[in-house]
Order: sequence, then structure tokens, then C-alpha cells
Amino acid sequence: EVQLVESGGGLVQAGGSLRLSCAASVFDFDDYAIGWFRQAPGKEREEVSCFSSRDGTTYLADSVKGRFIISSDNAKNTVYLQMNSPIPENTTVYYCAAVSVVLLRNPSPRESCRVGDFTPMGYWGQGTQVTVSS
Repeated sequence: EVQLVESGGGLVQAGGSLRLSCAASVFDFDDYAIGWFRQAPGKEREEVSCFSSRDGTTYLADSVKGRFIISSDNAKNTVYLQMNSPIPENTTVYYCAAVSVVLLRNPSPRESCRVGDFTPMGYWGQGTQVTVSS
């Protein structure tokens, strides 16, 4: 059983910065793809960014490209989402998810960063609220 614990959410001013963390309780961290997703009230959950622990490749959704950065500390089994210059529209709950790369049709984060790639065989955290004030 993989457990994911998100932290770092909170209130941030537009134009500021915030770093979310996702700590994964896995033995073989390199064998998992990690993703950040978000879901606003009344909307479908959408991808934000994904990361391959195996080779360090990343994917960022167009809406956050140039502002958000995904990175990891493999020694700590932790993936980070650095949110730079967030905007009020980024206010929502952010979720971390993990899935074994062997379950992906394509291990590249660019090709496998959709909610469906992490469901139903993946693992999800409880979410962390991010509120961006204007």
C-alpha cells in the first residue's frame, strides 16, 4: 500500500510563491510516476504536472508552464511542486498521485499525465488547499 502525504498548501498572494510537497511511502520510488492534479469545485480533476522518478523527465500543463516547476528529492521519496507567480484562478485543492510505471501505456510523463493514467490502479493523497489572494 502506497501512502502519499501532501503538505505546503495555504494562503499565498498572487505573484508570490508556494511549494507543495508530496511524500511517498514506497520502497521502490524509482518505479513510480508521480503527478500533481487539482480540482476546483464543480469541475473535473485536471493534470498540473507529472514526474518520472526513473529518469527525471517532467511534464507541465500549458496553463502552468513557465510558472510552476516540478522536482524531486529521491533520497526523501518526495516530489515538489514549486508554484511561482500563482494567480487567483489557481485557487483549489491540489492532489498528489502515484502509479507504478509498469501500469502506464507510455512511461513518459508527457504521454501519461492524465487522471485516467493514475486511476484506478494508482494512489492518491488527501489533497492540500491552495488559496491565492489577489
